[in-house]
Amino acid sequence: MRTLSLIGVECWIALLPAHAGEGVVTYKSLAPDVAFDLALSALQQCRNDGYQVAVVVTDRFGAPLVELRDRYTPVGALDIAKGKAWTSVTFTRNTSDFVKAMKDNTMSAGLGGLPGVTPLVGGLVIEADGSLLGVAGAPGGEKDEACAKAGLIAVQDRLDF
Repeated sequence: MRTLSLIGVECWIALLPAHAGEGVVTYKSLAPDVAFDLALSALQQCRNDGYQVAVVVTDRFGAPLVELRDRYTPVGALDIAKGKAWTSVTFTRNTSDFVKAMKDNTMSAGLGGLPGVTPLVGGLVIEADGSLLGVAGAPGGEKDEACAKAGLIAVQDRLDF
């Protein structure tokens, strides 16, 4: 048995062995400590580069696992970082590729105007565990993406490839 907290109500559920034919889906997700270390490494890289940013790591569904905002970063940067990660998960590609596809007309530019879509560079798909990373706040998406990549490199040895 395992306990589960739902909106302040504690429930007990029995975890039974699952069989493939019973409609159970298994997926991977980053462990909280790995997600935190990834976010902190990305934040630190941006600090080292002289930028104050917000970093968001989400699961494969776009739900935040970790949100970090440096002390002088505007609060709205968290929403932008979350939007970049959500856009990556929704379109299963890095936001730099998403933006490029819209510019090259290989993807409808109208997709960029849909609710929740943030067509800005700085969102990365973490291939190993289906998680996403968004960085916002540096002067230019390429700088955000560089910080995100540094965070990913910092935890790469802990990812299951």
